[in-house]
Amino acid sequence: MRSTIKLVTLEMLRRVGVFDLVANSRWRRERLLILCYHGISLEDEHLWRPQLYMQAEVLENRLEGLRAMRCSVLPLGEALARLRSRDLPPRSVAITFDDGAYDFYKLAYPILKKHGFPVTVYQTTYYVDHEMPIFNLMCSYLLWKRRQGQMIEARELGLPEPMDLRTEAGRHRIVRSLIELSERENLTGRQKNELAARLAAILGLDYAHLAAKRILQLMNPRELAEVGKNGVDIQLHSHHHRTPEEEMSFRREITKNRERVRDLTGSQASHFCYPSGVYRKEFVGWLGKEDVMSATTCDAGLVNRHDNPYLLPRFVDTASRSQLDFESWLTGLGSLIAVSRAASQRYILPEE
Repeated sequence: MRSTIKLVTLEMLRRVGVFDLVANSRWRRERLLILCYHGISLEDEHLWRPQLYMQAEVLENRLEGLRAMRCSVLPLGEALARLRSRDLPPRSVAITFDDGAYDFYKLAYPILKKHGFPVTVYQTTYYVDHEMPIFNLMCSYLLWKRRQGQMIEARELGLPEPMDLRTEAGRHRIVRSLIELSERENLTGRQKNELAARLAAILGLDYAHLAAKRILQLMNPRELAEVGKNGVDIQLHSHHHRTPEEEMSFRREITKNRERVRDLTGSQASHFCYPSGVYRKEFVGWLGKEDVMSATTCDAGLVNRHDNPYLLPRFVDTASRSQLDFESWLTGLGSLIAVSRAASQRYILPEE
């Protein structure tokens, strides 16, 4: 009901010229919209996680909307520098993708290249060197594929009782149990992949077939080097897609991530994105010690020159958002009328 009211309101505001008024305002001219994307569905991932994935045709519509609304799409580094110097062109936008998945290489990259739009990929690097599905995501995806029934027997996976697959909560408990098992037994990436394959076998799914399609995998070294050589801006997203709460562990994640990006692309990465949008105040100082210039969150909003450079908001675009909602954010109106700005991820903030 609320979403219907919002769409009706936005359509009315567009018809009476409010979209154009805000888009052409000085207020919008002094702000940068950073778009955030995660995955483009190779198959049905947008049905499994609509808050992370969208279909390729939806991305195509978004990019056409950028052109139709005469947005100035800038490389991230240039956009942030021009923001600070108060030299942004009208309706400035930067496009970012988190994680650097194979689906970016296969689907998103060709679409962006066709439109001639620059893009930044915040690349996590562990799974770049280990060509296998990301363990926790693949376990969740496998269970979702069998969401109509129950897991009858899975004692070998540390699950002594039949568990209900029909609810998200039930499936999440199973994934959590498998993650805890892998941590308790200190499994390597290869061993976790074997555990996921055993789960698939219990569920009656062809794991080798899914792995061959590269679903829930990252770009490999060759693909990452190729896109980096052809203009894609590769930046930091931690090595293991995590933000340790201990300083030296956190900084090692940045160092290793930067080294692999440099090895594969020849570029020195200096912009960062918090994995899963999770941050705490201490991270700001630690990033500064690593000579990181900016860090983006998953909080919603447009960036202005007074914002903390290590806590920059973005607009997280997903399959669940309408084209009209997307266009309202291009104008800046979406930010002005947003009810909630904090991302849905769990935040880790220091105790007062």
